[in-house]
Amino acid sequence: MGSEGAAGTSTFVIKWINFLTTLIALGVIGFGIWMSSHTDGCRKSLTFPVLGLGAIILVVSLIGLVGAWKNNSILLWIYLTLLCLILIAILIFTVLAFIVTNNGSGHKVAGLRYKEYQLHDYSSWFLKELNNTHNWNNLKACLVKSQDCAKLSKKYKTLKKYKAAKLTPIEAGCCRPPSECDYPAVNASYYDLSYHPASSNKDCKLYKNKKTIRCYNCDSCKAGVAQYMKTEWRVVAIFNVVLFVVLSIVYFVGCCARRNAASSCSKA
Repeated sequence: MGSEGAAGTSTFVIKWINFLTTLIALGVIGFGIWMSSHTDGCRKSLTFPVLGLGAIILVVSLIGLVGAWKNNSILLWIYLTLLCLILIAILIFTVLAFIVTNNGSGHKVAGLRYKEYQLHDYSSWFLKELNNTHNWNNLKACLVKSQDCAKLSKKYKTLKKYKAAKLTPIEAGCCRPPSECDYPAVNASYYDLSYHPASSNKDCKLYKNKKTIRCYNCDSCKAGVAQYMKTEWRVVAIFNVVLFVVLSIVYFVGCCARRNAASSCSKA
């Protein structure tokens, strides 16, 4: 009686867990389809990973759902094998994400509320990816299209407000020259470049007031993107830790369901 109760409980839990994950998978796939319908190149680059993730979750969830529903030990074995591979992949990605995002932090500048970032502070993986011409041209096109820099003059209508602003890493690195250049700011989107730069930093000469140029070719911009990516990766890594724990519990329950299904078959 006890084993039958355990079998019923574990099978019931697997059914409902996989029913919910099936709905989540359909939502992820729907989001991927929505992204693919937009012309934004930045969003399009994420379309295939999102659709792929949704498809994998959907397939694994359906296998687990049918296996639990039919009390089929073979389907549950396939489900657990795939779930185990997913757990290993999540673990590897999470460890790598923490390693890659371990380096890099902003530098405080006197008189500024925000930090400035230097590319050499970040991991070699970030340096390799951001210094790749093809990768950076795609990212740069996204940055120009997002118009974050163009919006600064509307966001901070006076020079006083702009100087007191707490800019994001991308705004600080891509929309303005490094503070060491000492170019006087006329407003939030225009600097007086008639002054000879006080620093030998090559970014000082790369900065232009033109909307499509700004400091998008600067190392400071790449560093700002690296800091943004680091923050995003950390969030994903923490989420993956939670997901790993949840899926581990699901895996444990699935093992119970498969063992009970196998014992039911042998008794039959």
